[in-house]
Amino acid sequence: MPLFHMHGAPIGSTAIMLALVASMGGFIFGYDTGQISDILLMQDFKLRFATCSDYSNASTCEFTVVREGLIVALLSIGTLCGALLGAPTADRIGRRYAMVSECFLFCIGVIIQITSMHVWQQFAVGRLISGLAVGGLSAAVPMYQAETAPTQIRGTLTATYQLFITLGILVAYCISIGARELSGASSWRLVVGIGLIWPAMLSFGILFMPESPRWLCAHNRPKEAEVSIARAYGIDRSDESAMRVVREEVKGIMSQIEFERAVRAGWLDCFRPQHKTLYRTLLGMSLQSFQQLTGANYFFYYGASIFQSVGIQDSFITQIILGAVNFVCTFGGLYIMERYGRRKPLIIGGIWQSLWLFVFASAGTAKDPSTNPGIGKLMIVSACMFILGFSTTWAPGIWILIGETFPTRTRAKQGSLSTASNWLWNFLIAFFTPFIVKAIGFRYGFVFAACNLAGATVVYFFLYESSDLSLESVDIMYNDPNCKPWTSSSWAPPGFSSRGDLIEQTKAAESQKPLAAVTGDVEKPRGDNETATNSSPTTSVAGTHNEKA
Repeated sequence: MPLFHMHGAPIGSTAIMLALVASMGGFIFGYDTGQISDILLMQDFKLRFATCSDYSNASTCEFTVVREGLIVALLSIGTLCGALLGAPTADRIGRRYAMVSECFLFCIGVIIQITSMHVWQQFAVGRLISGLAVGGLSAAVPMYQAETAPTQIRGTLTATYQLFITLGILVAYCISIGARELSGASSWRLVVGIGLIWPAMLSFGILFMPESPRWLCAHNRPKEAEVSIARAYGIDRSDESAMRVVREEVKGIMSQIEFERAVRAGWLDCFRPQHKTLYRTLLGMSLQSFQQLTGANYFFYYGASIFQSVGIQDSFITQIILGAVNFVCTFGGLYIMERYGRRKPLIIGGIWQSLWLFVFASAGTAKDPSTNPGIGKLMIVSACMFILGFSTTWAPGIWILIGETFPTRTRAKQGSLSTASNWLWNFLIAFFTPFIVKAIGFRYGFVFAACNLAGATVVYFFLYESSDLSLESVDIMYNDPNCKPWTSSSWAPPGFSSRGDLIEQTKAAESQKPLAAVTGDVEKPRGDNETATNSSPTTSVAGTHNEKA
């Protein structure tokens, strides 16, 4: 039985569970990201891996900027490679088994880390291997969620990946503040070792979830695809009328797959200017790069060190405050992205984040925060307000857009290129931040403030509004010469007067025919130049997976 109905379409409990279970992949990444900031300050970790003038006194131990940068940043190099390999792996062995194998690889990386004795390179290599797994999960999880979740809640369920990243960061901060009181290597080994629990949960849970119906159809397993779709929508398989609709949907998916095989694209096709393919490749890579250049990971990777330098006696507490703000506000981000679209939140978020980074950098530059408590408190407030803006706009918004922006034939490869750009900048920021901070101190905030303004500018001039449109309609919009990014919010497919008209007619049609097969443009693929005649955007059970190429 359906758990509830959204705009008249059934939503099964399995659809919610598969999104939550798969999002543990995001939790794994968040936990690995959040733990390193506090571990770098733990006394036993510094005694083992830093350079000390007196190895009996941790206060004499300091990491060189190269060593600190590599320990933090090698995770990102692994994620960069893993993101490029993740999609082919998921295509070969299936979305679920790809996640299981990547969880196993992550556990190997954790074991290498916790068995490190005095060789910091071993710990760094362990993070590199864990990063390979995290990168693979970052490709497999959103793909699985987008292909299996109902369209009516696709954006929200896909964004749970980002929500679980923030939860993982917060949990890492909370565990670290308790573990720091432990003696010896138990302090940091416990924090790292607990990371074995999360991949075990994902590996076990995902095996009880249905495989992606699109992957099953691609491997000539239509009967299993029928079961997968029925479970996602809470349809009783003994209900023959409902199952007829499911079988029609499977036929549509099979037809779409045959179409894709006929027009299968290579990597070079991502850089061809026809049909704005190159335009969208560069746009996706730019948006993912700017998500890193907002400066969020400046606080997540080095937050404990930052707040220690502004005179905060217990920087671990400050980290928890930042993590809590990040997690709680991400719930608001899920609502904002569904309610206000993509463009406006990203533009406003970029400006908001820039403003508070200017305050943060100006305060830290004007006076020494370590000797001026008022300045230190202002910097903490500024950081929290920045995180509030980031977690409600750029954090969830970019991941949603990566699943919506690209055309069918090159979507997987363009998504991989965009995600790889994210991890590349993640590495560059993680590695070079110690060097830059040593040279310019808190003026580093001005760099990120300028990047936020640049990101908002790119969104205004180049990003089209894709909310409330089917994936095929998004492709038509990008190729409409009369549509500009700044006018795209009101664009609608042929046959509709406006975006609002499209939404109202979609809701009305879905409430009247919640299980009816669509007969418009979603059901069968067309070439880029064909016109959407009879283009009802109604996305019922029969059209949901068909548009998720």
